[in-house]
Amino acid sequence: MTQQPDAPSDTAPYGRPGPGDTSIAAATEWWRDAVIYQIYPRSFADGNGDGMGDLPGIRGRLAHLRDLGVDAVWLSPFYASPQADAGYDVADYRAVDPLFGTLADAEAVIREAHHQGLRIIIDLVPNHCSDQHAWFRRAVAEGPGSVLRERFHFRKGRGDNGELPPNDWESVFGGPAWTRLPDGEWYLHLFAPEQPDFNWDHPAVQDEFRSILRFWLDLGVDGFRVDVAHGMVKAPGLPDIGHGEQARLIGSQILPFFDQDGVHAVYRSWRAILDEYPGERIGVAEAWAPTLERLARYVRPDELHQGFNFHYLNTDWDAGALRNAVDASLSALGAVGAPATWVLSNHDVVRHRTRLGGGLDRARAATLLMLALPGSAYLYQGEELGLPEVTELPDEVRQDPSFFRDSGQDGLRDGCRVPLPWSGTEPPYGFGAGDTWLPQPDDWAALTVQAQTGDPHSTLELYRSALAVRRTHPGLGAGDAVEWLPAPEGVLAFRRPGGLLCTVNTTAEAVQLPLPPVRRLLSSRAPFTVPTPTGPSAAPVREIPADTTIWWAE
Repeated sequence: MTQQPDAPSDTAPYGRPGPGDTSIAAATEWWRDAVIYQIYPRSFADGNGDGMGDLPGIRGRLAHLRDLGVDAVWLSPFYASPQADAGYDVADYRAVDPLFGTLADAEAVIREAHHQGLRIIIDLVPNHCSDQHAWFRRAVAEGPGSVLRERFHFRKGRGDNGELPPNDWESVFGGPAWTRLPDGEWYLHLFAPEQPDFNWDHPAVQDEFRSILRFWLDLGVDGFRVDVAHGMVKAPGLPDIGHGEQARLIGSQILPFFDQDGVHAVYRSWRAILDEYPGERIGVAEAWAPTLERLARYVRPDELHQGFNFHYLNTDWDAGALRNAVDASLSALGAVGAPATWVLSNHDVVRHRTRLGGGLDRARAATLLMLALPGSAYLYQGEELGLPEVTELPDEVRQDPSFFRDSGQDGLRDGCRVPLPWSGTEPPYGFGAGDTWLPQPDDWAALTVQAQTGDPHSTLELYRSALAVRRTHPGLGAGDAVEWLPAPEGVLAFRRPGGLLCTVNTTAEAVQLPLPPVRRLLSSRAPFTVPTPTGPSAAPVREIPADTTIWWAE
């Protein structure tokens, strides 16, 4: 049953700032250069001491994000769910799971975020729901021929007695993408068996999600991150693929269950709804497309506003590869008038401090490069603290569904989901009052927000400085081009309109680089800022240390 708020919200209609909320003014295409911070609710802050992050915990820590200098917050799912896949198996899209609080708590987070000058984007999971969703439970109970089964993908099996799955599709998490019920029919689930796929050819499914959009827009959210945005629509006839290890193909080619052209009609209908609401509400596609040109189709002017740039995320720490990724991204997305997005970490990938190799210096350099590029940037909670991937988790505490299955994803996503350290010298580091749902390392005392605040050498203070410069410098933020400057192998140098120059050394040795008259604004190596900036130096050559990005003002 949908929860009701405990008391009327004092948020102004459609999430516009109320009488005392003047920090979010009317903006023009704010999303083109926004820095958006992802909160994984289980692991951000625990407000009731049960070891699980929740909405009251998030509300109590929003000031950290205000002080960090981000523009918006993206919340991973907090809907009512059996939690078979950490909330990405939704049982009720209009209710809050008791693990995280109540609908009133969600409203309070939206209201407080707006008061702090932050926008709120929430996850939407339209490809599949939970097997405990009311529609699916009725479909199973009513048996073959039920009208409710038409809202999902139920099929008879192959073989003499229907004992074989309807086709050869595999789950992203491993194993067949089909589960057979006792009545003999099979249902499709591209992820866990507890996550049946909706049939998006059915009008009731389309109507339901348009209603869900309006429900949350009316409560004041500023946009939606669309989970598996490349999914939903399946090829007619559900044809075989012809070989296994299909999870490895995602993002490399069009598949009969991913990146089908029919999804774009869905997003055009959603864009019409978003445009009805004031305040520039946005849609963000999590779309694993085989090319940037295919990704650009999701962000055409009448569809969604942004698409996650996984091509950039998957680029190695190599100057040539990075330059190619930047050029290709700006070209493909600029062709449809959309901003590029840049991301290094999220809840599904190894944290970039670990993934890129090279330790903290390289992670900081990668961040400063990302924040210098034209467009919008996404930060994942904890990267501002320099958190590494937690690789030593006992098998018995892991909860990633694919960890328990074969041939799908690697099953090791828990390592980037360990709860954040806020203060203190031992677990739970101020996260809450007791043990955390995933154990924190014993050596994180120096990585807490408390320990890093005010330390001029800390990663947190670098992020705060970088975002403050980005917010005020005319050469950072929106745009669709960079001007590449001559640089030796392994080094990137580019100019942004507005008098900002960025240099990136991806090599293991310091390099000497001739530059025009400039003064240093910010370096990814401490000391990050120049205490008393002077006028531009005429020095013809500057040294760029190994694994370092520097911003210069001309």
